[in-house]
Amino acid sequence: MIALRSWPGLTVACLVAVVVAVVLTAVLALTLRLIGRRQQWPVLLIRHARVPFRLFLLTVVLWIAVTISLPSDVSQGWREGLHHTFLILTIATGVWFAAAFVVFIEDLGLARYRLDVPDNRYARRVRTQVLILRRLTVVAAVVIGLGAILLTFPALQAAGASLLASAGVIGIIAGVAAQSSLANLFAGIQLAFSDAIRIDDVVVVEQQWGTIEEITLTYVVVHVWDDRRLVLPSTYFTTKPFENWTRQHSELLGSIEFDLDWRVSTGGMRAELNRILATTDLWDHRTSVLQVTDAVGGWVRVRVLVTAKDAPTLFDLRCLVRERLIDWMQRYSPASLPRQRVEFAEPPETRERPPRARSEEEGRLFSGSPENEQRAQQFTDSIPIIPETEAEPVVQGSDDVPPTGKENR
Repeated sequence: MIALRSWPGLTVACLVAVVVAVVLTAVLALTLRLIGRRQQWPVLLIRHARVPFRLFLLTVVLWIAVTISLPSDVSQGWREGLHHTFLILTIATGVWFAAAFVVFIEDLGLARYRLDVPDNRYARRVRTQVLILRRLTVVAAVVIGLGAILLTFPALQAAGASLLASAGVIGIIAGVAAQSSLANLFAGIQLAFSDAIRIDDVVVVEQQWGTIEEITLTYVVVHVWDDRRLVLPSTYFTTKPFENWTRQHSELLGSIEFDLDWRVSTGGMRAELNRILATTDLWDHRTSVLQVTDAVGGWVRVRVLVTAKDAPTLFDLRCLVRERLIDWMQRYSPASLPRQRVEFAEPPETRERPPRARSEEEGRLFSGSPENEQRAQQFTDSIPIIPETEAEPVVQGSDDVPPTGKENR
């Protein structure tokens, strides 16, 4: 017979503990699978808590086996070291199992709120808040687990008073050093409970159209329409304006505009619009309007307003209406197509002057013909210009002053 407190006994006890842990987990998993045939929650529980529960159970039974069958010749230091190791492993796996169980509870609650229904605004709000709470739960579990593990060391227990005394100073230093991170953290919590954005909300940020794919404590992931991901800090949505197309509801109103010729038949376009909307499931039957919004210059502007259940459907509906109306104008109303009108003006004809006018111009000395104009220019250039300072003064009222050549000129 193998002695209990011996090395062979320790080996047998550890093997028995492993077998017991495997059998217990197998029986429990089989029971949950049988229940899962009729209900959904056992599947979620197995998915989230299977691995941490197995590790936690294995650690506990091994700790019990080692405590019972550890040989007596082992020194006290090794005993304390083994017990301390198993205590740390038990705390770590226990915290992991507890966090996984809390996540299971959250997913169980989320299963009641579906996103694949037309009116899913409340479901998206609940899902956003629960996802933020899940991340807070994981962070809190990690902090509590690390704190519990650190408190198992006697040296840290003795230094606990000094650590608490300096916690205020350390908190101030950490707050200043991680100001942006803390701002994003609180912004993420604010976004979760302020209902500004939710998972699957349609938004326009940085001139990019997309949907909210993920909201974390520090950043938000926007799934852009061309399958790119736009990662923005949480503070972006609390400090900058952005468009949320599904804030209250998902239904949207869209417009299609045409610049057409003045000969367009608005009645014909309106009838064709009604026929197009009647043959498609993209339209939600709320609004269908065709109006002439402008008629100046060379074109007439026609605007079409239609509605759809959500943004992607509205985009497809606008493209469909635009394509069908263009095809209708090309087939049945070519006069409606825009045209550029250009007026050609002919230059005035050069007419010869009558003989009488020509004879009058030839009779002039200094104008009327190029030769006369040249003669006038030569005559003017031959007259010298004398500055006023060099001119001789003329006495007013004296008849004895003879006229000079300057005056004659």
